[in-house]
Amino acid sequence: MTSNTPLPFFARVALLLTSVATVAGCGRPAGVLFEPLLDGPSWPAPPDTPRVRYIGLLQTDQDLKPAQRPGRRVGEFLFGKDDAHAMLSPLAVSVGASKVFIADSNGQMLHVFDLDSRKYQQWRPAKEQTQFSMPVAVAADPSGGAMVSDSVAGLVFVFDSTGKCTSTLGASKLKRPCGIAIEPTTGRILIVDSAAHQVVVFSSSGQEVARIGQRGSDPGNFNFPTNITLDRAGRMYVSDTLNFRIQVFSPDFQPLRQIGTKGDKPGYFSQPKGLALDSDEHLYVVDANFEAVQMFDPQGELLMSFGREGHGPGEFWLPAGICIDPSGRIWVADTYNRRVQVFQYLTEDHAP
Repeated sequence: MTSNTPLPFFARVALLLTSVATVAGCGRPAGVLFEPLLDGPSWPAPPDTPRVRYIGLLQTDQDLKPAQRPGRRVGEFLFGKDDAHAMLSPLAVSVGASKVFIADSNGQMLHVFDLDSRKYQQWRPAKEQTQFSMPVAVAADPSGGAMVSDSVAGLVFVFDSTGKCTSTLGASKLKRPCGIAIEPTTGRILIVDSAAHQVVVFSSSGQEVARIGQRGSDPGNFNFPTNITLDRAGRMYVSDTLNFRIQVFSPDFQPLRQIGTKGDKPGYFSQPKGLALDSDEHLYVVDANFEAVQMFDPQGELLMSFGREGHGPGEFWLPAGICIDPSGRIWVADTYNRRVQVFQYLTEDHAP
């Protein structure tokens, strides 16, 4: 038989069965989520001691690198791999326990990446409920669920830990809800209403209890604010976006100080959006126009910035949201690159 002679039918079947059996015996353990990069970028640049290091990204569900059972390998061998679930416009990110929640405005969904189970889900309201129009912000709930601000629907959607939408908040009370934060001690919900130029405070049961600010540039007033975060003492930080500043408020919502002003130099702002605080209470501010994250000390003095325009590791294209988890990982919604980049805050104890 020459090399060009086709194999008999039964020989081909036997070869296929042998291949399937070989694949069936080969599972795959879960991969390393964020593999160390020997030449990955860090900031500040040498010879200074690095304080922030790039460690990886989430772009599709396949980045969870789940363990693979032998039976699934057979399915992939016979029918090919399933299409990856990708993001369209990730605007905000929040981390609760092992879950990473990503609000996708154009995708009209909440992507949920479980880092422990390595499972991926898409959360949306049920068919009979009001649907997402433009989800723009998310806050992880201590119970394992999440709250999602929808700026077009004028609502905050409340999801339980199973992904069920259990209620909505703010009907007829919110114009264009954006950033959202949950007070850990009281459960109060603080929502930035960009079109109303206010922060609206609701009780844990959903009753409106306070409104902070109005349109203006004086301390305590806003001009299209977008994002919010809280520190351990209960102080409130608000991105007062078109006033080109961050405002800081006391736990009883009295204005304390502002950070930054309009400009194109380090420490200034062009379009401040996402806010987060690390374990040392450094403030991180995402500036979409600068394609960077600026880092300030507790007194509001600029320490450093990281990122630049581009598509590679540590480069951004109109970033928006940011979250820092208890382990010091910094999650940045890199919106137009359709991904979330992950960095590690290096404390003095962990710096090389």
